[in-house]
Amino acid sequence: MGRFDGKVAIVTGASRGIGLAVAQRLVDEGARVCITARKQEALDAAVAALGGPGHAIAVAGKSDDAAHQAVAVARTIATFGSLDLLVNNAGINPAYGPIIVLDLDAARKIVEVNCIAALAWVQHAHGAWMGEHGGAVVNVSSVAGLKPAPGIGFYGSSKAMLKHLTEELAVELGPTIRVNAVAPAVVKTAFATALFEGREEEVAAGYPLKRLGVPEDISGVVAFLLSEDAAWITGQTVVIDGGTTLTGGV
Repeated sequence: MGRFDGKVAIVTGASRGIGLAVAQRLVDEGARVCITARKQEALDAAVAALGGPGHAIAVAGKSDDAAHQAVAVARTIATFGSLDLLVNNAGINPAYGPIIVLDLDAARKIVEVNCIAALAWVQHAHGAWMGEHGGAVVNVSSVAGLKPAPGIGFYGSSKAMLKHLTEELAVELGPTIRVNAVAPAVVKTAFATALFEGREEEVAAGYPLKRLGVPEDISGVVAFLLSEDAAWITGQTVVIDGGTTLTGGV
C-alpha cells in the first residue's frame, strides 16, 4: 500500500526537473497524476516514463493561461475521478541583473507566472474538487525568496510573495485543505543551469553538505508535505538547501 493509493494529483511544470521528479515520486507511492508544461512532445515522453496513461496524463499549455488551467483540472477529474493534491512547480526567471534596470514587462510576467498563476491553480482545484472534498497543496518557492538574491532579485521577490500566499491560503482554507511550500537552493536542473554551469564544484563548496541539490532531494519533501504524515502541518515553507542559508548563501 502506498501513501497515495487512490489519490490524484496535478503537478505543473512537470515535463522535466523537479516537477517530473515529484510526479514520479507520487506515482511510485500510488497516485495518479496529471502533468502540465508548454511542450506536448516533452510531456508525452514524461508520461511514458511515469508508466503510461494508467498512471499519468498530460495537458500542454502555459501555466498562467486560464483556459489551460480549467482544461487541465477538468480532464484530471474526468480521467481519474478526483483532484486531491496540487503541486505548483511551474515558474520562470527570464531576467538576470539589477532590478533597478529590470524591464517592467518582464517583472509583470514573472509575477503572473510565479504567483498569480499559482493562486489561480488553487482556485480552480478548490472550485472543482478540493473545496468540497479537501486536499493538500505544495507551492515550490525558493531560498531566493528568503533574503536578497543579487542577480535574480525579482525572481526572489516573486518567490517571497509565493511564500506569503502559501501562508494566507493555509489560514483561509483550513481545516480541510493544507497548503505548504518548499524553498530549494540550487538544484541541478535545466532551469538553474546558469547558476552553476562550468563551476559546479566552486558553487557547491559553499554548501555545508558540499553538493548541489538534485530533483529527488525536493520530491521526497514535497511528497511528505502532501501526505497524511504531515497532517498537522500547514502554512509552512520547508527550506531544502544543503545548509547553504546557514552560512550566508542563497
